Amino acid sequence: MASPGTIDTRGSDFARLAHRIADAGLLDRRPFYYAIRMTVAAVAYGGGWALFAWVGDSWWQLLVAAVLAVIFTQFGFLAHDLGHRQVFRTRRPSDAAGLILGNLAIGLGWGWWTTKHNKHHANPNHEDHDPDVSPAVIVWSEDQVARSTGLPRFIAKYQAFWFFPLLTLEAWHLHVASVKALFQPTAKRRGLELGALLVHFVLYFGAVFAVLPPVKALLFLVVHQGLFGVYLGCTFAPNHKGMPVLTKEDKLDFLRKQVLTSRNVRGSLFTDVALGQLNYQIEHHLFPNMPAPNLRKAQPIVERYCQEIGVDYLQTGLVESYGQALRHLHQVGAALR
Repeated sequence: MASPGTIDTRGSDFARLAHRIADAGLLDRRPFYYAIRMTVAAVAYGGGWALFAWVGDSWWQLLVAAVLAVIFTQFGFLAHDLGHRQVFRTRRPSDAAGLILGNLAIGLGWGWWTTKHNKHHANPNHEDHDPDVSPAVIVWSEDQVARSTGLPRFIAKYQAFWFFPLLTLEAWHLHVASVKALFQPTAKRRGLELGALLVHFVLYFGAVFAVLPPVKALLFLVVHQGLFGVYLGCTFAPNHKGMPVLTKEDKLDFLRKQVLTSRNVRGSLFTDVALGQLNYQIEHHLFPNMPAPNLRKAQPIVERYCQEIGVDYLQTGLVESYGQALRHLHQVGAALR
């Protein structure tokens, strides 16, 4: 792949692609699709907790924890689509549904996450502007390794091996970050969001400890939140990790900035459902408000167009996407070995 800073940029390229996508009707809303998807998700959520209550004091609850981890992640995918206005055109219904699915149902702060995710979309894989590649624990570039200290520097040496174990803590990190963000001066809807998170945590921990004895309850929490974090991480890791990390030296137009830092994961309908259709990451980054079911239809249009204008377009299998990401992380830490 060519170095991002050496690629010629032409501002009109995205406009021509956008015309093709609009002419194909792929930016049109899909209300019937989302009505069905939300209904299925709500039934699954209620059914999962009903199963938890029915199983009761049993080691089978660890299997129920795994099932609920899948359901929680699917709720996260829906909240993601709401954040991009893929479901509703206006902010009010998007925010209302996002608070229910995010704060109340799975304990993730809607306002904090959408703000953070929008910054990521504006500057994907940019080490100065993308919060998803900030060197909090994992470091993403050799420059970040050189500047790292403390825990990130210790982890970076063999961070490819630490990556998946660390994902077991990701859900806990998101819960804590959601609460902490509401105590920042810039927080919006502080009372509403904090109240919804509080209701979630009271009901969640109350149900777990009311049904299960302490040891089983703690193991349930470890399995449920651990798998929730791993599933979320395994969904987002293939999208950008191992792709070029941009710096202030890279001057790219919108289309190249989004395409060259993103990776698609090819697969079947099962892959689309399992990954929340975020495996069409290039199309999603180019058209973030495109309804998720239209991304598959947009993919060949975008790929052909990138070939026409000479922009590298990367699509690979799921396992290989993880391989590329992990090899990148291992290479980044080489200087410390």
